[in-house]
Amino acid sequence: MSLITTTSELAQACQRLARSSFVTVDTEFLRESTFWPVLCVVQLASDDEALAIDALAPGIDLEPLLQLMADEDVVKVFHAARQDLEIFWKLSGVLPTPLFDTQVAAMVCGYGEQVSYSELVQSICRVGIDKSSRFTDWARRPLAEAQIAYAIGDVTHLREIYRVLSKRVAAAGRQSWLDDEMKTLNSPSTYEQHPERAWERYKGKARKPRDLAVLMELAAWRESEAQARDVPRARILKDDVLIELALAAPRSAEALANLRAFPRGMERSRAGGEILDAIERGLERDPKTLPKIERDRRNGANVGATVELLKVLLRQVSEDSGVAGKLIATVDDLEAIAHNDKADVPALAGWRRTLFGERALELKRGRLALTVENGKVVTLEWRDAEAPHSLA
Repeated sequence: MSLITTTSELAQACQRLARSSFVTVDTEFLRESTFWPVLCVVQLASDDEALAIDALAPGIDLEPLLQLMADEDVVKVFHAARQDLEIFWKLSGVLPTPLFDTQVAAMVCGYGEQVSYSELVQSICRVGIDKSSRFTDWARRPLAEAQIAYAIGDVTHLREIYRVLSKRVAAAGRQSWLDDEMKTLNSPSTYEQHPERAWERYKGKARKPRDLAVLMELAAWRESEAQARDVPRARILKDDVLIELALAAPRSAEALANLRAFPRGMERSRAGGEILDAIERGLERDPKTLPKIERDRRNGANVGATVELLKVLLRQVSEDSGVAGKLIATVDDLEAIAHNDKADVPALAGWRRTLFGERALELKRGRLALTVENGKVVTLEWRDAEAPHSLA
C-alpha cells in the first residue's frame, strides 16, 4: 500500500501530483473529544497514482501538501468538502483552490439533496464500496493495510465521478451556478470561529432583548472556553443548559444550583463564577445596541399558507430543473420571501432568482398559479389563467 510517512516522500509525491490538472482529496480526522479536528490521514489521487499520507507520522512536515492545496493550476476535488476545508484552513490559513465539490455538483445535476459518496460510486462507477473501516480509530498506529486500502478507495472512485459530473455541469450550462457555491466554500468567513457570533446558532430562542443580551454573553464565553481548552462545546456547557441560563439569568451561585439542568457542583467552580460574570455583562447591555429580534415569520397573517405554497412551487421547480430543492432555497428563505418581496436571501439572487425566486414572487402576487395535471404539479401563468374556465 502507498502510505507516505516522511517529509521527503511527501515532497516528491506532491511534485508529481502538481503536474496533473486535478487531484482528488479526502481526509480522515477525529473531533469527538476536541473542538478543533485532529487530522490523521490525507488521501490524494491523480490519473496516475493514489496514495495516503500519515499526518500523525513522527516528524512529518505537511508543508508540501499545503503548497499543493494552494497551487491554482491544479483543481482540488472533494466530496462534501466543508469539514475537510476547515482542516486545511486551521493548518495553514489557506483554503484549497480551485475547488470542485462533487456533492454540490451532484445536487446541480439532478442527483437529489446531499447525495452520499457511496451513492455516487454506485450510480456513476457501478461498483459498491467496502465500508468495513468506516468507523475505525484513525489515530491508532500502526495503520492496518485494510484501513489504508479503504482510505485510498475514497479518492480513486472520485476521479471518475469528477470527470462525469464536470462534463454534465458544463453540458447543462450550469458552471457559473457551481462556481457561486464554491465561492462560499472558499470563503474564510465560512470557517472562522468568532466567539462573539456564537449566539447566532440559537437566536430563535430569545424572545426578549434581555434574553438575547445574556445569550450573547454566555455563548461567547462558552465558545472562547471551548476553543482555549480544545474540547467540544457540550463539554463546557450543553445547549439546553445554555438556553436555560439565558432565559432564567440567575445572579448567584445558589440560583445557578437551583436550575434543573445545571451541572451539580459547577456553581462553586471557576466556570460558575465566569458564567455569573457573563450573565451580569448581558444584563448591563444597552438594549438599543442589540441586534433586532426576528419574530416568527409564520405568525403573520396568511404567511403560513404562503410558505406552504412556496414549498410546492420549490418542489415543482426542483423536479423540472433537476436541481436539489435544498440548494435552491431553504425554509428560512421561503419564510423570508413570504414576508418580504425584497428579502435579502440567496433564493432572490443570482441563478436562484432566475430559476425560482422570480416565480416565487409571481406566485405571491397572484400572477402564477399551481395546479395538477396527470398527477403532477404544474404552474399556470397569468395569461393562461385569463382563459375561460382555466381555474374554475
